[in-house]
Amino acid sequence: MARKNIILVLCAAILAGVYVCFFTDWFAPPDIQIMHTIRPNSQAGRRFGKRDAPRPSSHTVSFALSRKLTLTEVKVIPASDAATNKHPHAIWHLISDSNSVPTKALVYGMPLRGMRPAVKGAWADPLEPDTAYKLYLKSDAGKLEHEFKTPPGFPVPK
Repeated sequence: MARKNIILVLCAAILAGVYVCFFTDWFAPPDIQIMHTIRPNSQAGRRFGKRDAPRPSSHTVSFALSRKLTLTEVKVIPASDAATNKHPHAIWHLISDSNSVPTKALVYGMPLRGMRPAVKGAWADPLEPDTAYKLYLKSDAGKLEHEFKTPPGFPVPK
């Protein structure tokens, strides 16, 4: 009788383990959330740095991640291009060849430590008013994407 009880307990334990592995989220990696904030840029009227650098945007778009990630690629693409083109043109594209620093936040158009523009000497294009964009991130945790939209009163820098 003891042998029958041991076999039944082992079968119940195996079934419980299978249930926990396949029907619960206990062993799944946590989801990564991306939040964006659009704020007026107080430095938009000033000119900084090199003469060939584009004017800063009138608003600053910043992104916050729910945890630190080691990014290997950052891209911002207009949502309309992403929907219609197979290979859309990125208006901001950074890549990492080897070591990028784990980060929890990034600002549109600003450099990230350990990353460089995909095209040498390229700057981030200014964002258009009332336009939807998609942020694509490749990281050690996989591929992520986030959609954001600029406000309608967003003036285009001259």
